[in-house]
Amino acid sequence: MTTGVTLDTGALIALESGSRRMAVLVEEALASGSEVVIPAGVVAQAWRGSPSPDRAAAASVSHADRRAGSAASPADRIGARCAATGVTDVIDISVALCARDRDHAVVTSDPGDIRAPDPSLTVLSPA
Repeated sequence: MTTGVTLDTGALIALESGSRRMAVLVEEALASGSEVVIPAGVVAQAWRGSPSPDRAAAASVSHADRRAGSAASPADRIGARCAATGVTDVIDISVALCARDRDHAVVTSDPGDIRAPDPSLTVLSPA
C-alpha cells in the first residue's frame, strides 16, 4: 500500500494542461491526507525553456519534501543509482528515488523510464 504519489514531468504537464484524470487523482490524494510530491528536478524539467510557466498548478499540489533520505546528498544518491542501473536520465532516477523513499506510487506518462531504475515501483498513468 502506498502512502502518496510522486509526480513526474508528464504528470505535471498533464495537470497544467487540464487533464481531468490528473486533477481527480491529486484531489483524491489530498482529500485522503496522502502526500503529493513534485521533486524539484521535475519542476525544472517541466518549466525549462517556458517563457511564462503556469506555476499555479504546481503550487496547488506542491507538498515537496526536500529532505535527504540518507546521509548521502540527493545528488550523490542519484549519481550512484545512475551508475548502478545504467540509466542516464537523472530526473527519472530522482523521481524513482523520491517515490521509493516515501513508499509512493509514481504518476508518469513514461512507465518504462521509471521502472528501469526500480521495477518494483507502482506506476499510474496521468491520462
